[in-house]
Amino acid sequence: MHSGRGGGGGGVQQVGPYLLLTPIDQEGGAPAARWIARTVGGDRTVLLSTPAPGVDPNRFMAEADAARYLLGSWTLPTVELAPPGGAPWHARPYVPVLPLPIALALNGGPLPERTVRALGVALAETLSVIHGQSLVHAGLSPAAVLLSFDGPRLDCFGAVRAVAPDGAVRRDLPGVDATALAPEQAAGGQPRPLGDVYGLGATLAYAATGHTVPERDELPASLRSLVSRCLSRDPVRRPQLAELVGELSAGGAARPAGFGSTDHASTLLTPGWLPARLVAALAHQAASVLDADMPVPTAPPATGTYGY
Repeated sequence: MHSGRGGGGGGVQQVGPYLLLTPIDQEGGAPAARWIARTVGGDRTVLLSTPAPGVDPNRFMAEADAARYLLGSWTLPTVELAPPGGAPWHARPYVPVLPLPIALALNGGPLPERTVRALGVALAETLSVIHGQSLVHAGLSPAAVLLSFDGPRLDCFGAVRAVAPDGAVRRDLPGVDATALAPEQAAGGQPRPLGDVYGLGATLAYAATGHTVPERDELPASLRSLVSRCLSRDPVRRPQLAELVGELSAGGAARPAGFGSTDHASTLLTPGWLPARLVAALAHQAASVLDADMPVPTAPPATGTYGY
């Protein structure tokens, strides 16, 4: 990851009122280009996204607008949108984060089972809150999961809807991870809650093995049945989120609690839930961003609608 320093007085890219400090993804690793960015005056730091090549900018902005209303402890609601008529972008508050694919690369391979279970419980409880809002995430994949000190953040809301309308085949389109896409959504079906369960299964498989659709024997024995059911081609064979939380919490020694509470995730997301290498990488990122010199913009700032 780049240090974020401007250095030498050279110009850097500016998007709306923000100077782009450093990307958080490897090239082509996410459904959007995502950056750590800061206002020209240096008073606000955000996570800023622009649509990936090939993604319809109008659909991208519509999903970003809908993401302003997301609830749940582990979501990243939009707080600022590009003004109409300009280049599309949206921003969320900055927290130190590592996309799941970057985290596996820094860790030197798959994550410990403790981390995978904590991740699964937090994401399943978050999806339950989103579904309770009569919404479907429709974008869950490894790249959509950002790891932070205290837990994950679920990003890329509506990526499936942004790339193509319902009824259009979504296979091999830019902006979505085909290997984490539920078969019914790939065929053009309307995103539904059990499609999010498929994406969650693919994400947990990736965290545990480095592959979204691994061979059954590659998965840890204690996760094998649950993840395999999540990845069923038939939606009705996939587990409900309450079942996922129960099984993942039981293996992680969480306190018994009613489904929908935050006790399951908070019990698992205790110090040590992340490997030490990832904690160090997050600390380095936070320090680098704090210490970043403000580079010289290449263009005057544009105004947006800020909504903290």
